[in-house]
Amino acid sequence: MAYTFEPIGVIRSPYKEKFGIPRQPGLIPEARGELVFCSPYNRPEAVIGLEGYSHVWLQFVFHQALRDEWQPMVRPPRLGGNKRVGVFASRAPFRPNPLGLSVVRLDGVRSADGEVVLELSGIDLLDGTPVLDVKPYVGYVDSIPEASSGFAPVAPAAKFGVRFSDLAEAQLLAHFEPEQLRLFITHLLEMDPRPAYTGEAEPDRVYGMRLYDFDLRWRISGQVIEVLELAPVGVD
Repeated sequence: MAYTFEPIGVIRSPYKEKFGIPRQPGLIPEARGELVFCSPYNRPEAVIGLEGYSHVWLQFVFHQALRDEWQPMVRPPRLGGNKRVGVFASRAPFRPNPLGLSVVRLDGVRSADGEVVLELSGIDLLDGTPVLDVKPYVGYVDSIPEASSGFAPVAPAAKFGVRFSDLAEAQLLAHFEPEQLRLFITHLLEMDPRPAYTGEAEPDRVYGMRLYDFDLRWRISGQVIEVLELAPVGVD
């Protein structure tokens, strides 16, 4: 039996490409975004009462992880990207049905000019992600402190220190809320956004990732990541 679902909204996110997105929600509290409801679901009465909740569940589509065939085993980043486990024992995006589930902080509900928007933070979603459903997070049933968590029992620890070049510091100041942006970039990089199977860092290699309206460029030197610049998109 086949089922067809229609997105109720779309995510606006600082993550403009898959590379660098945190592998779980909540790891980077400064990662802000919005869920913009689509017609006919953009009715203000559909979100009445939601402002009383601090967090929401988002059910979404891994729209850039679509494959013709599914595989029964995957290689989770937490196991180094080499050891395999069953797909249903992981949160990998490559699934029989490419559905994701994230719990994120609800910072506000906005209804104006025909638009209904949820203001979110701690997101781990690519810009343009289609959302299928929203449900409020209910602490007394959704939080299970004694639960066991398999091969990922605790949150990943920071792997690197982060420093900003003089150029990156100056570019930070040109952005809205520069200190919030600094924290966002720092927390994003310190956990090492590279794929888990990546080997030793190449000292002269410059990495890049698209965030907001700029390309974040950085390199690794020992146990420190240096942010080189926040280059305008399209600048080589």
